[in-house]
Amino acid sequence: MKHAEHTLQRAELESLISADLREMSTESDEIGRLFAVSHDVRPNDFRALLHIMVAETAGHPLTSGDLSQRMGMTNAAITYLVDRLIESGHVRRDAHPEDRRKVTLRIADPGLATARSFFTPLGEHAHAAMNELPDADLAAAHRVFSALIAAMRQFRLELGTART
Repeated sequence: MKHAEHTLQRAELESLISADLREMSTESDEIGRLFAVSHDVRPNDFRALLHIMVAETAGHPLTSGDLSQRMGMTNAAITYLVDRLIESGHVRRDAHPEDRRKVTLRIADPGLATARSFFTPLGEHAHAAMNELPDADLAAAHRVFSALIAAMRQFRLELGTART
């Protein structure tokens, strides 16, 4: 294959992956909206729950200050939001493992049960959709997603520094 052909195919593949990522993002946003509606949660509450869950799953629980920064909200607004999520049973505060003056935000058991009951069917659909794909394809997809997440995280950080 000639270099120009390879470059064109590569550019087309990257374009398709970018389009797929945008479509996945819109589907995810819509599923999040439906979760919020069906569980009487405000859109920002759902965003906060997602941030808290992603950070917790990654092993880096968020503080309220971290959440405030991620969501672009004032500390007072985050305090009100977090208090609402605690009162509804979705979130709990835990002592920070390294600094007792801080607290981390964790998904509470009732919130986890709610999320599981809603999202388990999505997991089943995803499992069925990937069932016939070879492990090598899944490993390649994971590498692609990891690269895209890193690129998006870098872009987000650059946007954050541009605002300050």
